Amino acid sequence: MVILLLFTVFMGYKARNVEMEYNFNTAVPDTDPDYQYFKAFKERFGEDGNIIVLGLRDSALYELDNFNRYRELYDQLVAIDGITNVVSIADLQAIVKDTDNRSFKLERVMPEPVKTQAELDRLLEQINDLKIYSSQLINEANGATLVLINMDREVLNSEGRNFLVDDIVALGSSFEKDTGIDLHYSGMPYVRTQMQYKSRAELKLFVGLSIGVTALILFLFFRSWTAVVFPLIVIGVVVTWVLGTIGILNYKISILIGLIPSIIVVIGIPNSIYLLNKFHQEFARHGNKAKALSRMIRKIGLVTLITNFTTAIGFLVLISTDIKLLKEFGLVAGINILATFIVSIVLIPGIFSYLPAPRPHQLKHLEFKFIGKFLTLLDLLVHRHRYRVFGATAVFVGLAIIGMLKLYSVSYMVDDVPEQSSLKQDLYFFEDNFSGVMPLEIIVDFGERRATLNTRNLRRVDRLEKKLSEIPYVSQPISLVSFAKAVRQAYHDGDPKRYSLPSPGDRGAILSYLSNQQEGASDLLSSFVDSTGQVMRVSLKIEDIGSTKMDSLITTAIEPAIEEVFGDTSTQTSVTGSTLLFIRGNKFLIENLRFSLLLAFLIIAVIMAILFANVRMIIISLIPNFIPLLITAGIMGYFGIPLKPSTALIFSIAFGISVDDSIHFLAKYRQELFANKFFVPVAISKSIKETGASMTYTSIVLFFGFVIFVFSGFGGTVALGILTSLTLFFAMLTNLTLLPALLMVFDSGKRNQNIHPLIEHYEFYIEDEDEEIDTESLLIKENDPFVGTTYKDEKTPLNEE
Repeated sequence: MVILLLFTVFMGYKARNVEMEYNFNTAVPDTDPDYQYFKAFKERFGEDGNIIVLGLRDSALYELDNFNRYRELYDQLVAIDGITNVVSIADLQAIVKDTDNRSFKLERVMPEPVKTQAELDRLLEQINDLKIYSSQLINEANGATLVLINMDREVLNSEGRNFLVDDIVALGSSFEKDTGIDLHYSGMPYVRTQMQYKSRAELKLFVGLSIGVTALILFLFFRSWTAVVFPLIVIGVVVTWVLGTIGILNYKISILIGLIPSIIVVIGIPNSIYLLNKFHQEFARHGNKAKALSRMIRKIGLVTLITNFTTAIGFLVLISTDIKLLKEFGLVAGINILATFIVSIVLIPGIFSYLPAPRPHQLKHLEFKFIGKFLTLLDLLVHRHRYRVFGATAVFVGLAIIGMLKLYSVSYMVDDVPEQSSLKQDLYFFEDNFSGVMPLEIIVDFGERRATLNTRNLRRVDRLEKKLSEIPYVSQPISLVSFAKAVRQAYHDGDPKRYSLPSPGDRGAILSYLSNQQEGASDLLSSFVDSTGQVMRVSLKIEDIGSTKMDSLITTAIEPAIEEVFGDTSTQTSVTGSTLLFIRGNKFLIENLRFSLLLAFLIIAVIMAILFANVRMIIISLIPNFIPLLITAGIMGYFGIPLKPSTALIFSIAFGISVDDSIHFLAKYRQELFANKFFVPVAISKSIKETGASMTYTSIVLFFGFVIFVFSGFGGTVALGILTSLTLFFAMLTNLTLLPALLMVFDSGKRNQNIHPLIEHYEFYIEDEDEEIDTESLLIKENDPFVGTTYKDEKTPLNEE
C-alpha cells in the first residue's frame, strides 16, 4: 500500500502539466492522400478554417448612430491581438483605378465617421454596386451582412483561441446592448471553442455525478460507509493514474480522453463490489476475517483480473485504428482499466484487513429480499422454462435484425448540439442567408507558370463557377475570376454592369494597369493563386447538411461539374478543405470502429478458448454477450439513431464490459460443479443465487453510471449513455437467463479429470473447504419452486412440466 501511495504521488506529479487539446484532430490518418493534399494546400494558401463569422440582419443597422457604432465594433475587433484581418462593410475596401500611376489600388469606401444619414445611404448604394462582395459579405435580398474575422494560425491551435473568442463575444455583447441589434456567431474556431467549453464543464459534472451515483448505490447495497469510502479511494487513485498516464505519454485532454475519469469510476466500482460481496459471503460462513479475505483473493482474484482484461480489450482494440484520437483514448483507458485491478486487489484486502470485522447489519445485503426473489425467479425460469427463454430470445433477435436494416450512418460538423441552442440557431442563420460557413476548396492546377492569367483558363473557371452557383446548399464561389471581374469593374469607374471578365477591347489596358499595381492589390491577388501563377483556388461555403448528403453532393454534383468543364484538358483539379476532411474522417472512423469491434470479439473469443479449452463453452459464453449488441443496433434503427463516432463506440466498449458477467458466472459454475459432483442443475442454481447478486449489483452500478450521460448537452453523449446502459442491462439479463439455460441444455457437466483448462488451474476449489452435502436440500418439498421437476439421476429428469 505504501508503494501504491508513492506511485500515486509520482503520477500526480506527472499530471500537473496536463493540458487541454486545442488542435483540430481530424479522424483521417496522416498517411491518407486527401490529408496530405490538404496539408499542402494549407502551406500554399494558409488555413481555410481560421475564420470567425459575425452576422446580423436588421434594418436598424443602416441608421446613422447604429452604423457608426458598428464601425466602432470593427475598430475594436481589429485591435485584438491574434486577429490578422477583419472584413466588414463598416470599413470596406474597393479596387479603384489610379489613373495617375496607371495601376489599381485599394481604397476605403467609408469615411470615419459617417456624418449624415444621406451620406450613409449614398455610401451603402456604392457598396451594393461592388459585385465582388455580393452574396459573400452582403445579402442583397434582405440586407443581411457579415463580419469576417481572420485568426492567426498560432493562436488558432492554442489556449489563446479561447481568450480571443471570449473577447470577440464580449465586444459583440456590448454592441448588442448599445444598439438592440442581435449578432450571430459561427465559423470553425468559434464552434470548436464553444464545444470545448461545454465538454470541459461536462467533464467536471460527470465526474461528480458518477462519484455521487456510485457512492449512493454502494451505500444502499452494503449499508456501510466503509464499503463506500474505500472503493472511492481506489477510484481516486486510478483517476490520478489516468492523468499521470496522459502526462507521461505527452497527450492532451481531448473530448474523448475527457470521458475516461467518469468511465473509470463506473467500470472500476464493480471490482470492489465483487471483492466486498465475496468477503462478506465468506465471513458470514465462518466469522474469520483473515480467512475470508484470503478466500476472497484466491477465489475471485484471478477471475477479476480476467474480467478487467476483457474490459480493457474493448478499449485497447482502438489502438489498431489509424486515428490518433481513438488510439490515445483506447491506450489511456485500457492501461488504467488494467491498473484498476492492481489497485483494487491491493487496497481492498489491505485496508479491510486493518478495519474491524463486519458487523451483522453490514451483512444484511446478503439476504436482500428483493434481489433474492429476483434471482429465485430467474432460477425458476431457467429450470422450468428454458425453451421459452430460447423462443423469446429468437423473437428479440429477429426484431433486432429488422431494426438493424434501418440503421444508417451520418455526422454533422456541428453535431450533437441541442436544436434550440444558440450555436445551432446561429448556424441556421448563416445557412439561410449565406449558404452556410463550412469551407470547401477546389484546386485548379493548369500545369504552366502564370497560366492562371490566361483568358481561356479564366473563362473555363468562370463556367465552373456558374455551374457551382446553381447547386443547392453551396454559396457563390470566389476566386481569381472574381478578382478579374472586380478589376474590370474598377477600370470602368465602378460601373456594376462591367462586372465580368475582361473583353478583347479592354484586356490589354487592364493588363497594363495590373503590371503597375500597388502592394495592396497584389496581396489580394496572392489569396487566389500561388506564387508561380500556376495553381488557382476556388473557395466555396457549404451548409452543414450531414456527411452523407455532403458526400453525395461532392460526388454527384460538384465533381461532375468540374469534370464537365476540365475533363477534356490536361488541367488537374482536386476538391479539398476542412469539409472534405470531415466527410472522409467520418467514414474512416466508422470503418475503424467496426474493425475494432470485430477484433475485440476475436480476442475475447481467444481468451475464452484459453480459459475453457472447450469450443462448446466458447460459443455458449459469447452468445449471451453478442445478442445485446444486436438488440441495441436494432433499437438504433427503429428510433432513427444514426451510427456515428459517439454511438459506434458503444459496441466494443459494452462488449468488453458485458463479457465480464459471463466469466464470473462460468467461473462460479465451475466451482459449483466440482463442489456438487458435477450435477448441473444444482450448480446452475447456486451460481445464479451467489454470483447473480454481484452481477445484479454491478449491472445496476454500470446502468446508472452510464445513464448520467443523459445530462449532457451533446446528443451523441446522451445516446452513448442511454445505449450503453441498455446494452449492459440486456447483457445482465442474457447472462442470468440465456447463459444458464444454454448450459442446462448443452453442458452435461462431465469433465475429463486429466484435462484442466486455465480456469481450473487456480484454487477455485480448495480441499479444506469441503462441506458435507446437505441431502435435505436435494429433496423435493411442497414449497420448493422446482416442484414440477423430479430427477431420476444426476442428469435425467423423470418429468418436466
